[in-house]
Amino acid sequence: MSSQANLSAGDRFTLITRDLDEVLGADIIKAILEKNERPPSAYWGTAPTGRPHVGYLVPLTKIADFLRAGVEVKVLLADIHAFLDNLKAPIELVRHRVNYYRHVLTAVFKAIGVPTDRLVFVVGSSYQLTEAYNMDNYRLCASVTEHDAKKAGAEVVKQVSSPLLSGLLYPGLQALDEQYLGVDMQFGGVDQRKIFTFAEQYLPKLGYKKRAHLMNAMVPGLKGSKMSSSDNSSKIDFLDTPKEVSKKIADAVCAPGEVEGNGVLGFVRAVLFPIARLRVESEAMGTPVSEAQGASKSFVASEAPKGSMFSIVRQEQHGGSLHYSDYASLEKDYVSGAIHPADLKKAVASAITTLLEPVQRLFESDAEFKKAKEDAYPEDTPVVKKKKEKKMNPQFAHLFTKEEGGTAESEEEALANQKAEKEKKAEARAAKQKAEEEKKAAAKAAEKQQLPADKEEATAKPTDQENETFVEATRAGIENVHLEKQ
Repeated sequence: MSSQANLSAGDRFTLITRDLDEVLGADIIKAILEKNERPPSAYWGTAPTGRPHVGYLVPLTKIADFLRAGVEVKVLLADIHAFLDNLKAPIELVRHRVNYYRHVLTAVFKAIGVPTDRLVFVVGSSYQLTEAYNMDNYRLCASVTEHDAKKAGAEVVKQVSSPLLSGLLYPGLQALDEQYLGVDMQFGGVDQRKIFTFAEQYLPKLGYKKRAHLMNAMVPGLKGSKMSSSDNSSKIDFLDTPKEVSKKIADAVCAPGEVEGNGVLGFVRAVLFPIARLRVESEAMGTPVSEAQGASKSFVASEAPKGSMFSIVRQEQHGGSLHYSDYASLEKDYVSGAIHPADLKKAVASAITTLLEPVQRLFESDAEFKKAKEDAYPEDTPVVKKKKEKKMNPQFAHLFTKEEGGTAESEEEALANQKAEKEKKAEARAAKQKAEEEKKAAAKAAEKQQLPADKEEATAKPTDQENETFVEATRAGIENVHLEKQ
């Protein structure tokens, strides 16, 4: 397909509306294109609640068509809507999620080859808290019945037994966004249809023009139902690893030969082929998608013929590889049994991994991207758990070391304790020896001091009793001498 400058009004309208499930107000778009006085404008909004998943690839790929048709596109990060949606997250957390959504969507646009310099991101609270917007909201509330407000949000706002008032405000705020973003059309999924018709009915009552509304089909979940951010088993996150992708695809609904409720086949139709077609058309226009600019690789095998969009690689014994340039041919082969569910799942898992690789590469290399995720979804951040201590039976504690939960010493501790005990005994012996030496020295000193007193005591005069004994002994001796002489 040629560039925008060479497209007629009819070609541009076809590009804008192709593959859509429904278009309301097509005449509004045609009139703007035929006048060609200014580029048409559109907005796509998303409420930053749960983590975005590959289902977002459907609207993002369609936005690429809008840009090629010369449409000015605004991406609304509806933070106020996210806060009002049954209080899924506090406003402080929603602000962090706005930042994460901006990072993810920018990375995904690059991965599918959409130039982000032609997109405008708008945060809802940047204008939804202004005096003019709030006054219009009050005017709208004075015109809308409770029945109409509840009916409009039935497919979008979570329905509970005791709904909050915020759920009734949601449709009116989304309608006012069309006016305050200054666009000609709003783009969304078919689940938004009741809100779109609500806007068409009530905006003119406030004196504002009616806008056109474009709707794409909802991406089937891997289990066959709508792909949802709140159901991990039905969706593939943009940061899922190849192993996680393969497991989810392996567990997906993919009955042989059946198309209805087939989540894998539905994903091929709604996501993979539109992205592959975008690549082929870009190459035909002379503006090939560049991997160097963050785009993913193609979904075709190296031996695939030119113009192929999707390959199912198989061994020759299983029929050899299959290459398709359109979805209809692939679906026909699947229904006939020419494609086995296992082969289709393997090819789809490989294509998704290829598509997510540049997004994840950017995430790993961008510290701000990582920080945005941690702040937006703190519950997903791994928490390092403390190692649980093992309880030891006291009877056997002495048989195990402290590292093992017991009381016994380890070999290192035993050696250290033995060394300490030896040093302690040596110190005790040295102290005892020193004390004994000091005691002996003190005794010698005392002996020297007592010597003069002993001598004086030895030369002291005898007592009277001692003298009397001596005299008596002397007398006796003399008498004995006289007797001997006689």
